[in-house]
Amino acid sequence: MNGDPRPVRFAALGDSLTAGIGDPVDGGWRGWAALLVGDGTGVVFHNFAVSGALTRDVEEEQAPGAVAFAPHLAAVVVGVNDTLRRAFDIQDLATRLDRVCGALAGNGAVLLTACLPDPGTMLGLPAPLARPLARRQRAVNAVVHALSDHYDTVHLHLADPSWSADRSLWSVDRLHPAERGHRMIAAHFHTALAARGHHLGPRPALTPDRPPPGRAASLRWLAVSGTGWVARRCRDLLPELLRLAGAEVTHWARGSGARLDHRAEHALSGALDRLSTAEFRPWATPSAGPGTER
Repeated sequence: MNGDPRPVRFAALGDSLTAGIGDPVDGGWRGWAALLVGDGTGVVFHNFAVSGALTRDVEEEQAPGAVAFAPHLAAVVVGVNDTLRRAFDIQDLATRLDRVCGALAGNGAVLLTACLPDPGTMLGLPAPLARPLARRQRAVNAVVHALSDHYDTVHLHLADPSWSADRSLWSVDRLHPAERGHRMIAAHFHTALAARGHHLGPRPALTPDRPPPGRAASLRWLAVSGTGWVARRCRDLLPELLRLAGAEVTHWARGSGARLDHRAEHALSGALDRLSTAEFRPWATPSAGPGTER
């Protein structure tokens, strides 16, 4: 890639994290992927990510355009929104994500992936509500790790407690990185790419270029945008989350909480078994080694 005089083509697929929510600029959002590109010299960048996207949306709506774009680098970071939906299905998510990664890697792209913290922990939800979301996100991260190994992706561990516990990295909604968090992601990806021989210019600065929003601005954002975000998701999530919380409390009272963990592990095992079946990845090639930043 680096000996080629043609521009590096970089495609970013995913949800609000990659769309840049939490890092406002005049006229919209910027985010870690745009920060990674920097001034764009020698890079043609296309951000396909859409706020609220599920893995299904990435496969059906973003991946076709990204494959046609023929990127040298392709970021695929998605899955948190899936954990917040009633119809969460780890096997369906794994199969779809595998197809996206396979299509891009089969077209010659080097993939960028990340595992992410669970929303229950980030929001500080009580245990009966947080545990089901944590199980789901652990399953998503396990699938991402398996695909990262297989496709030899450039991978970041954003589920690490040191990342999720540092509130200065997160915006007021506690679900999206603030500018400093986006810069941290961009800088770590830049370092990991450089270690693999892929250079995208200067490393992104870690220091924000604008002051963080004050309390009044943060409260205004929550009132205008954050409340709408919660309301839209609660129509789908809240009934299911209450059902999951009820199951947690019931099993805890009966001393049978381990059954819920076992069910989640069984579903994950089935998803990983399907990933290992060749018919689900006819385009795949053997991995050259583990992903970066492990």
